[in-house]
Amino acid sequence: MTAEPMIELWRGGMLESWHAGHAVIWGPSGIEMAWGDPQAVIFPRSSCKMLQALPLLESGAADAAGLTEPQLALACASHNGAALHVEAVGRWLSDLGLGEADLRCGSHMPGDPAERDRLTCSGTSPCQIHNNCSGKHAGFLTWTRHAKAGPEYVEVDHPLQQAIRAAFEEVTQEASPGFGIDGCSAPNFATTVAGLARAMAFFAGANPEGGARDRAAARLTRAMAAFPELVAGEGRACTALMRAMGGRVAVKTGAEAVFVGILPDQRRGIALKIVDGGTRAAEAAITALLVRLGALEPGHPVVAQYLTGPQKNWRGIVTGEMRLAPGFA
Repeated sequence: MTAEPMIELWRGGMLESWHAGHAVIWGPSGIEMAWGDPQAVIFPRSSCKMLQALPLLESGAADAAGLTEPQLALACASHNGAALHVEAVGRWLSDLGLGEADLRCGSHMPGDPAERDRLTCSGTSPCQIHNNCSGKHAGFLTWTRHAKAGPEYVEVDHPLQQAIRAAFEEVTQEASPGFGIDGCSAPNFATTVAGLARAMAFFAGANPEGGARDRAAARLTRAMAAFPELVAGEGRACTALMRAMGGRVAVKTGAEAVFVGILPDQRRGIALKIVDGGTRAAEAAITALLVRLGALEPGHPVVAQYLTGPQKNWRGIVTGEMRLAPGFA
C-alpha cells in the first residue's frame, strides 16, 4: 500500500498542496484504524524517546539516582533549550558528578527565543546542554554510571544501546531491520508504523502496579503528561496539545514528521508518519486523530491553531485553509 493523502492546503478555492502519510491507531485488540501502509518501515526519531528511557527505569538506575518526575519528563524530551530546560539538565548532571563534557549529543542554538537572544547578545556559544536531546542524554549517562559502563554511550555496541534495542524490539514486537544515527548521535532503530503504534498502546495500557516494564512505562507516560513544558516548550505542539488534554494523554513528535500518542484512558496508541517530512502536516494529523478519538475537544483553541484555523499572511489577511483529505480522520 502507498501513503494516503491526509492533509490538504487550499488557497483561492483551489487545492494548492497536500501531504500523504501512514497512520495506525492500536487498541487493546490490535489495529483499530489505519491509513496508508501500517507495515511501512520508518525511523521513529525522537518520537520513541520513552522507549529509549525504559532501561533507565528498569535497571534501577533512575531510582538509585533519585530521579524526579520532571527529570523523567526531560529524559523523554525534545526541549527548546529554554532557561528552565538548561538549568534542570545542568543540575541533573551536577548531581551525577558529571558535566557538559560528558554528553555526546553535540551543540546547537536553542529553539527558545529568549535563550537564543541571550546567547547572541552576550556573544556566548551554545553548549551541549542546549541540545534538544540533552535530557535524554542525561538519562543515558545516569544508566551508564549506574552500570559502570564506558563513556561512549552512543555507540551502537555499547551496553546501553544494546539494552535500548532489546527493549525497543520487545515492546514493538518486531525485530528492527536496522538503525540510523540520529541528530543527537544516538542510534535510532527502525520499525514499522504499526510496531510503533503497538508500542504506544503498551505504554497506554501499562499497569502502574505491574512488573518492572509496566511500572517504567506508566511512570514515563505520567511524567510526560504532567510536565508538558519540559517535554517540548512554549510554542511547541507537544506542549500545547498535552496541556489542552489536561494531563490525560501524552504525545511526542519526532523529526521528519513522525508523531505518536499515548491514551491511557482508552488503552490506545497512535503512530503516524508524513512521508514528505512536513511538520505542519504531522501536527495537523495528530490533532485530527486526537479529536476523532474524543481525547481533544473539537472546539478547543489548540485545534484551530494546528488544524482548523485560517491560514494568514504577514498582514493578517486570510489566504487559505488547511483541510483533512477525504477519507482521513
